[in-house]
Amino acid sequence: MEQPVPACKEVVPTDTDYLWIEGIPFPTAVCQNLTSLREEFVVKDEDVIILSYPKSGTNWLVEILSLIHTKGDPSWVQSVPIYHRSPWLESEIWVEEIKKHPPEKCPRYYSSHLPIHLFPKSFFNSKAKIIYLIRNPRDVITSGYHFWKAMKIVKNPESFEQYFHWFLQGNVVYGSWFDHIRGWLTMRGKENFLIVTYEDLSQDIRGRIEVISQFLGKKLNPEELNSVLENASFQVMKDNKMSNFSQLPDYIIDHSKGQLLRKGITGDWKNHFTVAQSETFDKIYQEKMAGLPQKLFPWE
Repeated sequence: MEQPVPACKEVVPTDTDYLWIEGIPFPTAVCQNLTSLREEFVVKDEDVIILSYPKSGTNWLVEILSLIHTKGDPSWVQSVPIYHRSPWLESEIWVEEIKKHPPEKCPRYYSSHLPIHLFPKSFFNSKAKIIYLIRNPRDVITSGYHFWKAMKIVKNPESFEQYFHWFLQGNVVYGSWFDHIRGWLTMRGKENFLIVTYEDLSQDIRGRIEVISQFLGKKLNPEELNSVLENASFQVMKDNKMSNFSQLPDYIIDHSKGQLLRKGITGDWKNHFTVAQSETFDKIYQEKMAGLPQKLFPWE
């Protein structure tokens, strides 16, 4: 039986309809007191948390983890919507689902785009595992432009040029990509914090799945691994109505203007950036990312 999207108030946003928290704009659909979440939400040692900046491939990673959890059996991903398999922590309509997760069905999987300083404090004294997914920010801009222009819960960009400048200024939902990355990368080296890049997943998905499985303490035999690979492909996921967000109601997204799963490739930014935009981005990127090991970023 298909599970519905939890009900939330219909919202038609204006320029001021973001939820501004500590200088960061959040979509109105968050419907959540993030200050209370940070102080009161209890992260459990068994939790597995998928964390990323928006449009970094989060739902692909959720699909992969779902399939690792079932040892390649696709029945779960084919019968339960992705937002029930890994609910969004910062959304009031889903955080209650996380809290009510049956204790006998560990681990709890949930997703988040929160920056480190707004994340529940209890995590930092727990053994919960975070997989932090990062992606070439140029592709994040490109994917974000196509996605957010279709969403009815945020201010829609009028052009790629406009969204490009919003992104560089940090005036997009969840704020600055650069601050998000720098914040969470302070966790690198911790045994319960795994960094995965979208580019590595794209180039060597088998190898990355083996690394993720080991991190989660899940042993897959060759047959199970092959099933994960088959069912986690972009096309299979795009065709799966439980994973492609096609069931989201029209008051959240205009399905005629965009879709969650668009191309699933790397380097699409080259089809959108002008020479001037590329030069501008490169200059700001070098300034903002100074001091971080470049080996962390396979796109450089």
